[in-house]
Amino acid sequence: MGPVALLTVVVLAVFVGFEVVSKVTSKLHTPLMSGANAIHGIILVGAIIVAGQAGDPWVLGIALLAVVLATVNLVGGFVVTDRMLEMFSVHKPQHKSAQKPSGTGTAKAGGTAAEGHTGDGSSGGVAGEAR
Repeated sequence: MGPVALLTVVVLAVFVGFEVVSKVTSKLHTPLMSGANAIHGIILVGAIIVAGQAGDPWVLGIALLAVVLATVNLVGGFVVTDRMLEMFSVHKPQHKSAQKPSGTGTAKAGGTAAEGHTGDGSSGGVAGEAR
């Protein structure tokens, strides 16, 4: 294949890949990323094999560039997958002792700190005390 034919294949692959990925629903993005990470791992191994068997300096340079780009792509895929899975995790509620008090002890509408009101119009309590 000549360079024009290879460039044509790359450009068409980019367009097809964009169209396929953009049509995926949000529910399928995590499984799609997992499959893509597996494919990127195979690509990384292939790039390492090509770099190990390169005879010409320019082939070695391109192969090393492929190794770097495949590594960045693989790590980025895992980072994105991890962030997506964090969105679906259940957050544990904090203990009341770990929470900061809601009041600051300053006077608010509905009462003053000297009167012992919390400032929300209710009676009782000490200013700055969490309910």
